[in-house]
Amino acid sequence: MRYTPDQNRYARPEFFARCGKSGLMLPRISLGFWHNFGDVDSFETARSIVLRAFDLGVTHFDLANNYGPPPGSAEINFGKMLASDLAAYRDELIISTKAGYTMWAGPYGDWGSRKYLLSSLDQSLKRMGLDYVDIFYSHRMDPSTPLEETMGALAHAVKSGKALYAGVSNYNPETTGRAASLLREMGTPLLIHQPKYNMFERTPEKALFSVLVREGISGIVFTPLAQGMLTGRDLGGIPADSRAGHDPRFLKPENITEEKLSRIRRLDALAKARGQSLAQMSLAWVLRQPAVTTALIGASKTSQIEENLGALKNLAFSAEELKTIESILA
Repeated sequence: MRYTPDQNRYARPEFFARCGKSGLMLPRISLGFWHNFGDVDSFETARSIVLRAFDLGVTHFDLANNYGPPPGSAEINFGKMLASDLAAYRDELIISTKAGYTMWAGPYGDWGSRKYLLSSLDQSLKRMGLDYVDIFYSHRMDPSTPLEETMGALAHAVKSGKALYAGVSNYNPETTGRAASLLREMGTPLLIHQPKYNMFERTPEKALFSVLVREGISGIVFTPLAQGMLTGRDLGGIPADSRAGHDPRFLKPENITEEKLSRIRRLDALAKARGQSLAQMSLAWVLRQPAVTTALIGASKTSQIEENLGALKNLAFSAEELKTIESILA
């Protein structure tokens, strides 16, 4: 059947927030393709997730050259969805991709050289069938390549029209500040930074968020649900269809300790008292940060998209609630 998006997908203007000091608006919840969109996954399930997300107002889809598995397959599969369902709505979409991790053999398929970044961008555009992406990221810092070269490649991508905005991911605070200064001098402001942030990973609070606010850079946080731990699904044991249950590459079952489960149970009780699921409260918690524009979620079924978007119904925390969360996490 021909896909027609929901006519009410933009009925909630508060669902969008300004991205840094730019004119770009992003949905408060964005969909990431890190897991569940490769060739090892069901294409029809992935397609249903993407289309349901768009129906609900999620316009931002976040990819990377190495997402799969195998690497590149998430972009290929998304390109198929664009061609079959979303081509007519390209101007309503924010599509991002990244380069920085190992993608092909040899010295030119990894890290942050101009050769690798620009070659990878060309490959990503071909896989997705696009003329440009909206955001192109340097996926990680390269200790061996001059930062001027890496940022110069991002600036070239924008000036060539193959990307509209430049971003970085997994950069520390000091290097983020230097990157912003270099890109500003090149006439291509640093739009966005993608760090790992959730209740169990709070490193960005130490210095990164203050750099983002100072520089006018938007924060888009990944793993806001701690790779599924903050959904509460593991409280009764690890479900067979969970990420820890069938794909331990990133979240290992042995990391879900009884001590951590005890904290999750207390957080879950607080979420229920707020009228939210644990996942909804956890998303609201990361979005409370002034530096954070959007939270990047994954999904293996459409119901998870629907539940997570419910977080936006209550983003406010009382001082007492925040104090309780701190005592649980301390």
